[in-house]
Amino acid sequence: MSHNLFALTLHCLQEPDLDKKMQQVDQLLQIWTEDGFDFTPSHEIVRIPDPGRPQKPDLVPPKDLPRRGLGSIEGHAALMHSIAHIEFNAINLALDAVYRFQDMPKQYYGDWLGVAGEESYHFQMIREHLFHLGYEYGDFSAHDGLWMTTYQTDHDSLVRMALVPRTLEARGLDVTPAMIQKLRAIGDKRGVEILKILLRDEIGHVEVGTRWFRYLCQQRNENPFAQFKAVVDQYFHGNLRGPFNFEARKEAGFSDEEIAWLKTL
Repeated sequence: MSHNLFALTLHCLQEPDLDKKMQQVDQLLQIWTEDGFDFTPSHEIVRIPDPGRPQKPDLVPPKDLPRRGLGSIEGHAALMHSIAHIEFNAINLALDAVYRFQDMPKQYYGDWLGVAGEESYHFQMIREHLFHLGYEYGDFSAHDGLWMTTYQTDHDSLVRMALVPRTLEARGLDVTPAMIQKLRAIGDKRGVEILKILLRDEIGHVEVGTRWFRYLCQQRNENPFAQFKAVVDQYFHGNLRGPFNFEARKEAGFSDEEIAWLKTL
């Protein structure tokens, strides 16, 4: 029996219960490996202002998040919580990339389901680490900037690929090495280990975004560098500024031209 990829992905995307959501991601991957999906497009593709998520954490504007030093257990846990929140959002981002753009080649869906699976694994690792620090996901407030950007780019797969993996997620490549240093300084060996796994996998996720961004540029006879700059100018709220992790970005498929441009910012 075959399952409709888009219907099942939408169901998972809208699931608010954490454990059920993770199980459904596993199920999607399982069906994919068994080649059990049919790809009949949805009758209507719905916009999703708010994906399925638990009632906690409370979502606030980024400027309203309290600043905490890493010196206290609470500050340490708050940092881990903010990373858990990003990874949880990233599961929904990957699922939305599958559901929303229903006219892509089959490999596109395999790539983004794979990303959803890795983000789910990351989230569960951090959640467990948070638990060892005496906290749960939802104990601190968090911001919802990531999903807002996803919602604003739901009209165009090219804009989405440029903005979510190549701009927002690529920020993770830039900031993670400094976070690894901070955790190392306070002796959090497990935290360091987790962030190293995240950094390695996120390079792969940005590379998936890069590959499909280039594919879409090619389909539309657009210059990838000009398009990337145009999308960042139009849709990115805030300044794109360094320090940039040029080595990781190169590994994730950023061109020499793009890296030269980032160096001027």
